Formats: sequence, structure tokens, C-alpha cells
Amino acid sequence: MKRNTRSLALAGFAFVLVVVLSLSAVVPSTRAQEGSILEQVRSRGVLNCGVNGELPGFGALDPDTQQMLGFDADFCRALAAAIFGEVTDSNINFVQLTAQERFTAVQTRQVDVLFRNATWSLQRDTELGLDFGPTTFYDGQALMVSADLGVASIDDLDGASICVLRGTTTELNITEAMRSRGLTFEPVYFDQPSETIGALEGGRCDALTSDRSQLAGLRTSTADPGAYVILEDTISKEPLTPAYIQGDAQWADVVNWTVYATIQAEEFGITSENIDDFLTSEDESIQRFLGQGENPSGTLLGLENDFVVDVIRAVGNYGEIFARNLGPDTPLALDRGLNELWTNGGLIYAPAWR
Repeated sequence: MKRNTRSLALAGFAFVLVVVLSLSAVVPSTRAQEGSILEQVRSRGVLNCGVNGELPGFGALDPDTQQMLGFDADFCRALAAAIFGEVTDSNINFVQLTAQERFTAVQTRQVDVLFRNATWSLQRDTELGLDFGPTTFYDGQALMVSADLGVASIDDLDGASICVLRGTTTELNITEAMRSRGLTFEPVYFDQPSETIGALEGGRCDALTSDRSQLAGLRTSTADPGAYVILEDTISKEPLTPAYIQGDAQWADVVNWTVYATIQAEEFGITSENIDDFLTSEDESIQRFLGQGENPSGTLLGLENDFVVDVIRAVGNYGEIFARNLGPDTPLALDRGLNELWTNGGLIYAPAWR
């Protein structure tokens, strides 16, 4: 009797397994039913792009025009230009996200892509169901203090209270950095960048830790930027990259090669101001890059063959994007540093465009 019961159970399990496998073979996945992300964005007529919204220089609302401005915001515009041929108020939707919300927004498809000073890390790459694109900004974690505090380095912060954004790599980095030096500290957690800088200004913490570029941006929002010092110590590597859902190779290619287009344009010396002069170039590599020659370029991605032209007209090359939002003539006054082209000793590099 026991043997018969077991046989019936196994038979029932086998039947259920066959049904499940049969259904999986005939019922397409939800993503397959919906089509690729590129198709969805085109059908919708709007690119939903996740940004910070509170970080000057990278993604912040202009108080007068209510336009989203910044380095990351311009890469959102570059992607919209690649897809639609131009950027308008109606074909791009900037979605402001906190550090805790950002990856969930990509997972749940609230946004099509995330350009929000997000660090590419092993755990995020393997556990979140996301992929990360080219590094758009090479950064490192640092600390900012009031100049009056008289602090010269991280070693002077033993026992200090340190403001940190919840849900970021900075939490673990500062803990490891202090522990490795035999130092203690009191973390003070916040959800928004504006809260951290407000707490530093209000004396709720002795120091604020974040990516060096973010500290530079937050310092510009204080009543007296000269009253704060960013320490020389760099305690981590922070490659900031776009992020998108796994499993859509075409969408990954579109995002990645749009970023690479801005980099390659700078390498060629093509800018938003002189691009028309290059359209008649006899250089085969430039013809191919701009989609003017016989060889395919944008069509390989499912875009218009000359999508690069639209991207550069909309936002310029990488150097223009950097200079406009972060460079020496901006409140952040950042040098290119590691974010110089590889030809100038930096790390910014595009794969072969052929």
C-alpha cells in the first residue's frame, strides 16, 4: 500500500511538471509580450529617466525654470535624442529618486534607465537583477568638514559624528575605513542629500561623507561654501554608471553606445558647435561614426543610422557635458582628473566604432 501511494504521488508530480513545462513553452514571458524596452519607449513616446533631483551639478531642478539640470540629466537627454531624434519637454520624464528608491525603480520599471550617481559594485551587479553601463564619472569617497573644525585628515575624526546617506555604498566604506584605522565614530543617517548637508550646516554632525563630486555639489548649496573643506583622503573607488534591467541586450546596447558616442565625439574633436563641418568629412572613420558612410552604425542598434548627430546636437560631447555642469567655470569647479580622455592620461575610453 505504501508503495502504491508513493507511485501515485510521483505520477501526480510528473503530471504537474509536464503541465508547467508545456505552459512555459507556449506562453511568452511578460517582457516578451510587452516587447523590448526600446519598443516600449518609442510606443510610449517618453523616456522615463531616473535622476537624483537634489544634487547640484549632477541632477537638480533649476529653481527658476524648473528644468532638470546636471551631468546625469544631460546623459538622459542624450539617450532621448538617440531614440527620438531630438529632446523636447514631452519626450523625456525625469523621475527624482532617493538612494533607497533608485534600484527598485529600475526593477519595477518605474524608470527605463537610471542616471543617478550610482556606484557599480559586485553585489549590486549580481543580486539586483540589473546591469550597469559604461562608467560616466570616476569618483572616490571623501569627507567634508567645517573649516573651523581644524581637521586635516580622516585620522583627526576619532569619536566624530558623521552624516551618511542611508542605502549607499558610503555606509560600509566609512565603517571599514574608520575600523581599519582603529577609530570610532557615530553615524548619523539620512535619506536625502539635502538633509545631510543641512545637518552639517546645523552642527548635527562633525563631518559628512559621500562621493567627492557629491560633496562638491552639496557644498555649493550652503550659505557659505568657503566655510567647508573637503579632506584630501579618498577612502574608496566609486565608478558612477547608468543602470538598467537585465535581460534586454538591445536596450543595454542603446544605453551603452549612446554614452560611448559622447566620448568618441570628443576624441574626434566633434562638438555641438562644429558638427555640421564634420558631416562632409572624407575621413571614413568619422563618416562611419556619424552614420554618413555606407557602413551601418545606428541601424545596428535599432536606431537611426545618424543617431550620433542627434545626440551631439542635443548635449554635445563628453567634454562639453563635463565642462557645462562640473568644470572650472561652474560652482563645483572640478578638474577632469581621471575623467580625462584616455588620450590625455585619463580613464574615459570608448570601444572601437566599427
